[in-house]
Amino acid sequence: MIYKWNFLTLTHEEQDKKTKLTDELSINPHLAQLLVQRRIDTKEKALKFFNPDLSDLHDPFLYPDMDVAVKRIEKAIGNKERILIYGDYDVDGTTAVALVYKFLRRFTTNIDYYIPDRYDEGYGISYQGIDYAEETEVKLVIALDCGIKAISKIDYANEKGIDFIIGDHHMPDAELPKAVAVVNAKRVDSIYPYSDLSGCGVGFKIVQAFSERNNLPISEITHLLDLVAVSIASDIVPMTGENRILMYYGLKQLNSNPNFGLKGIIDICKLNRKELTLDDIVFKIGPRINASGRMMSGKEAVDLLLAKDMSEARIKSKNIDKHNENRRELDKKITEQAFNYIDNHVNIESLKGIVVYDKTWHKGIVGIVASRITERYYRPAVVLTKANGLISGSARSVLGFDVYKAIESCRDILENFGGHTYAAGLSIKEEHFEEFKKRFETISFDEIEAGTIRPQLFIDLEIPFSSITHEFVKKLAQFNPFGPDNENPIFLTRRVVDSGGSKLVGRGLQHIKLELLDVSIDKPIQAIAFGYSEFYNAIKAMQPIDICYTIQKNRHGSEAYTQLMIKDIKLSEL
Repeated sequence: MIYKWNFLTLTHEEQDKKTKLTDELSINPHLAQLLVQRRIDTKEKALKFFNPDLSDLHDPFLYPDMDVAVKRIEKAIGNKERILIYGDYDVDGTTAVALVYKFLRRFTTNIDYYIPDRYDEGYGISYQGIDYAEETEVKLVIALDCGIKAISKIDYANEKGIDFIIGDHHMPDAELPKAVAVVNAKRVDSIYPYSDLSGCGVGFKIVQAFSERNNLPISEITHLLDLVAVSIASDIVPMTGENRILMYYGLKQLNSNPNFGLKGIIDICKLNRKELTLDDIVFKIGPRINASGRMMSGKEAVDLLLAKDMSEARIKSKNIDKHNENRRELDKKITEQAFNYIDNHVNIESLKGIVVYDKTWHKGIVGIVASRITERYYRPAVVLTKANGLISGSARSVLGFDVYKAIESCRDILENFGGHTYAAGLSIKEEHFEEFKKRFETISFDEIEAGTIRPQLFIDLEIPFSSITHEFVKKLAQFNPFGPDNENPIFLTRRVVDSGGSKLVGRGLQHIKLELLDVSIDKPIQAIAFGYSEFYNAIKAMQPIDICYTIQKNRHGSEAYTQLMIKDIKLSEL
């Protein structure tokens, strides 16, 4: 993959802030620059950034309708009304349901949870779910990570005398559902200071508000933050503000005392002997929770997350791991089919957006396949299949293109849609497919500049190897947890050479384990370059290279060492 290298620079005003931070915090100027690039440009902001504190969480009652929501929950508990916790079938939805259910069952036994079937009911609140609520004599439904557009469904529930509280983080339309409470910071009338929480994060704020109203200390609910951390990492929300605080403490909980269900997944992934990171959630834990909703029923994931002991958790974890294995096989098969179709039937050079459809594809896999297409061709992609008489699927995007808005512009021919800037879903009648495809490709072509349809690396700093000291790496670790809007910094070092110890490794010898020097050091630094074996001969011939990389701490037994994770390599110019 050929990356375009973009260099992040500071304005004159930002340079002044960098200098001031360097002095006030007594830190390395490079670190001060990284802070300013993240809009952490005062001493006060920096201290909060380096020392996340639960006391800095916002007042949950600043959320619209939060006061009404808490009062309705209290009324339901007081009157022994049956409560149903309802959520989406992905990681964010299932963790949200598990969190709120786990908390409220301390106060009532008259409580149940419901996850819609991806294939029979589709995304969000369904008529079948409301019918289930009526059949089981539910009087209050708390919908999490969905519901913000369910106007007709909420009307249906109201006719049956079933109240809804909607706790969602997706974009609302101008008209809101007629629920008892619509707790969503993206409402135009919201004064809540932070609008980027995950769906599970919104669930946590409802729990926080209930706790505060009932004089429970926050220490009573911090054990739930492992679930919030899993949702934040998996739903790819910005790693800023409250998300960063919740992620920081959620990772602590995940590492020290995770709930039984999460511990079961951690054990089955063989992660129980290392300190868990955001990447472990994204690549190991999250996909297994997701696999349940993709392959069978998302309810299985909630059942696991609510496991009452390790014996139950181990059995349910094994079942979900099997779902994940099946998911991986299907993912590989469908991805290959999609790539083959694009390579043989699509004039990729003339398109800036890709829409592919096959009625035989598995609905639970199309979102993953859309991500694979976006990564390979670096264009927004919509992957569709057929389910319940409709064409439906998922979209993924590239930097700078709002795929949600692109889909929203086609709403007149859509049956349903929702999502975020870089990920969305939709359903459409078959007779409108060609029109949608044409419109999406046109919007993509009009809005994406020609120079941006190639992957880009944003380089934070150019540094010599001598800057990578023990203290520098130790302080850099405090920038964690990394994620969107607080990305792991990418560094550039030019004209580095092999010290003599570099070698090919891995299956098929596709990767290079490097030992590198530049003019500033005499002891080599270790690095790994996945998929860059094409540069091996040049490197062994002592040809200088320019490398972009992130920095991480690794362990070999009891010994810790610094390793560079190579993002891209170019042969140095003469």
